[in-house]
Amino acid sequence: MSSRGLIKSMLVIGSAQSVNILLSILRIKVLAILLGPAGVGLLGIFNSLQQTASMLAGLGLGTSGVRQIAFAKGDEKELSRIRTVLVGANFVQGCMAMAAVWFMRERLALWLLGDVIRAEQIGLIGVGVLLSLLTSSQIALLQGMRLIGDLARVTVFGGIGGTIAGLLVVWLQGLEGLIWFVLVQPLAAVLVALYFTQKLPKLTVANLTPKEMWAVWQPMAALGGVFMLGGLATTATLLLVRGIITQELGLAGAGLFAASWGVTMTYVGFLLGAMAADYYPRLTEVIDDHPSATRLMNDQTQLGLAIGGPVLLLLIGLAPWVITLLYSSEFTPAAEMVQWQTVGNVFKLASWPLGFAFVAAARSRVFLFTELLWNLLFFIMIWVGLPLVGLEIAGTAFLIAYVIYFIVLNALVRQLQGFRWEPLSLWLIGTHAGLAFAVLALAKAAPVSGAMMSVLLALVTGIVGLRIILIKVGTKGRLANRLTRIYALIRWPLEKNGD
Repeated sequence: MSSRGLIKSMLVIGSAQSVNILLSILRIKVLAILLGPAGVGLLGIFNSLQQTASMLAGLGLGTSGVRQIAFAKGDEKELSRIRTVLVGANFVQGCMAMAAVWFMRERLALWLLGDVIRAEQIGLIGVGVLLSLLTSSQIALLQGMRLIGDLARVTVFGGIGGTIAGLLVVWLQGLEGLIWFVLVQPLAAVLVALYFTQKLPKLTVANLTPKEMWAVWQPMAALGGVFMLGGLATTATLLLVRGIITQELGLAGAGLFAASWGVTMTYVGFLLGAMAADYYPRLTEVIDDHPSATRLMNDQTQLGLAIGGPVLLLLIGLAPWVITLLYSSEFTPAAEMVQWQTVGNVFKLASWPLGFAFVAAARSRVFLFTELLWNLLFFIMIWVGLPLVGLEIAGTAFLIAYVIYFIVLNALVRQLQGFRWEPLSLWLIGTHAGLAFAVLALAKAAPVSGAMMSVLLALVTGIVGLRIILIKVGTKGRLANRLTRIYALIRWPLEKNGD
């Protein structure tokens, strides 16, 4: 039941995100050819400013709004109120942010670029902030209503439209067109999102008094503000870590860290994004029913490890070759960080479904505590260890911080939600963690042997993981039937069909 829905949603959103990742690679590649390093660097500054300002101005309403919408799905009047306030608040907050960025354009240009030559372009970033918040409100509507297909279409069509239009502007105007490239991305997304949200049922509440709007906005902003702080904590931590590495090891060291972070986060971020689309609103609906919530958290953990575990094992062994393929041989030292961080990602994958329990239950202080815990641990270990150990500390700190985070999260969810692990969940966590450490040790001692072992273990755990998925979702469908027959042929038939 729930497992089939989770898998279907992960496949839909995962497919859409894979298209988006390919489009992102294409955009950067073309921009690098057309504009060179200076253009890519300026794009990074524009994007960082837009993302930071959007995060601050949005107050986390996109995240908290999903929760509120999921709760109110059965109450047309309350759902209409939330929709009205969510869109209206993001519009007002976006306009305020747009004005603030414009009025601060010269100061921001001096701070970010060292001169005011591009102050007007910096000021126009505020338009992108407004468009991003409007997109966020539409995305929250679709996700809260669990319209996963429409959510995927927004990702794909918005990405394609923004990529084509943006690259065309840069091709025609060169570096001066880069600001329009930045703005056209959220513009395309909001236009596509509006097309799908217009199909939602009409609002039943036309006009709200200021008092009624405040009553809806205040709890969303209070909860969302904590999510915003959690996101800013991670952003600030990465910024500080990059600064420390640059001071100690120079830009070359910072580049190695950026490469390792990019490789380890891309796959896991892709997987977690695919899982979150349906899991978050689904968990919100049952969070007060502790047995149902426990089953759902176990289901999501099992599916995440069954799907993601084999790829993590593969990446640990093949890290040196992956780094060389995606970057160049100059980045080979980053491979060791990738390996340590990938072992840490096993614990991140196991922790992630539990962390959403605090979001779904609106336990904002607990959520903020857990987010700050990981960031503080990661930062302190790098700050202390970098002069003593070198850049490798960035990998080991990532792993140690996630092991501690996983232990603390388990204790908190158990105490606050009555959560208990199912035997299958514990087996998957223990197996993948043990194998990850084993492959890491072998890869450090004998890289070629480690690579071969990682391929073999990825194949074996992939076969086991696929069997677990088939048992959980059932054998309905042509592909599932064929796979079931294959397992029967190798004398390992499925023991049950469905949940």
